[in-house]
Amino acid sequence: MDSKAPDNLQDLHYFGEYGGVNPSISDSSTYTFLSAKTMFDTFEGNTEGCYLYSRHSSPSNLYLGEALAALEGTETANVTASGMGAITAVILQLCDAGDHIVSSRTIYGGTYAFMKNFLKKFNIEISFVDITKSSTVAEAITPKTKMIYCESVSNPLLEIADLESLSSLAKNHHIPLVVDNTFSPLSISPVNFGADIVIHSLTKFINGTSDCVAGAVCGTKEFCLSLKDVNNGAGMLLGSTLDSLRAASILKNMRTLHIRIKKHSENALYLAENLEKDGLKVVYPGLKSHPGHEVMKKQYNAEFGYGGIMTLDAGSLENANALMELMQERHLGYLAVSLGFYKTLFSAPGSSTSSEIPLEEQKEMGLSDGLIRFSIGLDNDISRTYTSIKTCMLELGILKSNDQIHLNKI
Repeated sequence: MDSKAPDNLQDLHYFGEYGGVNPSISDSSTYTFLSAKTMFDTFEGNTEGCYLYSRHSSPSNLYLGEALAALEGTETANVTASGMGAITAVILQLCDAGDHIVSSRTIYGGTYAFMKNFLKKFNIEISFVDITKSSTVAEAITPKTKMIYCESVSNPLLEIADLESLSSLAKNHHIPLVVDNTFSPLSISPVNFGADIVIHSLTKFINGTSDCVAGAVCGTKEFCLSLKDVNNGAGMLLGSTLDSLRAASILKNMRTLHIRIKKHSENALYLAENLEKDGLKVVYPGLKSHPGHEVMKKQYNAEFGYGGIMTLDAGSLENANALMELMQERHLGYLAVSLGFYKTLFSAPGSSTSSEIPLEEQKEMGLSDGLIRFSIGLDNDISRTYTSIKTCMLELGILKSNDQIHLNKI
């Protein structure tokens, strides 16, 4: 499938206040009015092009929102001060006390913790299911279910959600399909497969420079306006407002997203294929061995590949930690959480980004102690990177010495 998103982003054409090639940054928390009536109308949400207070909206945030709507093919988008700010606002906007959510069991640890530990305060129940099995999802839906929630490519196990199948289920039950697409911007366009709301942590690939925290909700004008309603909008009342300076910075970084995603995917596929040939347990959607490979092929935008995230099982937490420390020492990347940076980032999810998930549940879903999640960087010579990673594993005994023969041939 071809994606129109890069062209949509390219066609966005903003002038700065004095003719600058970047739109001017609105560095104000509040805005003035020439008449009291206009202020009243703006407060009531009855005017366009007028700004009241930056917690509600600002020109810089709206520019970024338009770019994100172009990226995901939605009517509009709201931006927030974090990915969790986007996720929590959507959930609390759609759910009341006594409601129910069907969610993937493998999701970002913060989302999992919010659903399992925090929402019980509001008597909102969650069914965590294997999102790759449509029958299991269908069985979990009740008359009180208000949404199906999943990640296009799950964190950290890289399970692939069959969005078309999930969308069909959601529509049959008249509930929205909410998709976190943080791992796969441009690679997957969830709206094309029936998603109703698309969420992003802009912190990751979309910004790409690991220097900010931000989020986004892409959806219909009606839903996004409801989030900003001054009386009952979760986005407005919970206060997860993105700073205008950061919004302007992210917008500039989005201009190179299509180039970066291609390189992230190209490098990740190279490493995954070669490390798997070496006999390592590698999980990457671009590998035929991946259980969701065919589903991924059905819904990915081939031009942008299978994404920049892969996992590798080092056998034990001790091995994983030793390998990550050695790779960092050899300048192969950083032992750090998050993803989408120009350098490779690696972490052990069980003790970091997924640590909110109890150990017994980690084991049940297949999150092993030795699992390392890699966010593959923009390395120019990825074969050099592969050789260096393999050398580290040989030195640590994660790969056996008889593999040295293959290494010497590289």
